[in-house]
Amino acid sequence: MASAIGLDLVDVREVAESVERFGHLYLDRCYTPAEIAYAMSAPDRVTGVRRLAARFAAKEATIKALGASERGISPRDIEVARADDGSIRLELRGPAFAAARAAGATAFAVSMSHQGDLAAAVVVAHKTKSAFRRIGWKR
Repeated sequence: MASAIGLDLVDVREVAESVERFGHLYLDRCYTPAEIAYAMSAPDRVTGVRRLAARFAAKEATIKALGASERGISPRDIEVARADDGSIRLELRGPAFAAARAAGATAFAVSMSHQGDLAAAVVVAHKTKSAFRRIGWKR
């Protein structure tokens, strides 16, 4: 099995500005209801915005790992879901799921972090070797 990596870095201040300026129009366009609820459950507003920024970074990193920047994937097509034990996983639907299938992605690993004004995420898409040959990647 081969892998592809996506990385993204988000300025937390830009997410805070979008939330302040557009409110639920921004939130509903970029995040799923579960993601919004988790962010809003934070002990303070700053932590909530950092959680949103990290999730947005994970969504962008997923698109990069899939090599699907031109496929018209909505951020809501990718959800950062939390398990009861606190671990995270990606749930893809619609065009994001189709892009993963087309790329031969069989599983994902995701890591997110936020500190100060920055949020980051790394996504590893595990792909079948035939998918790499099909899209012209070399191992």
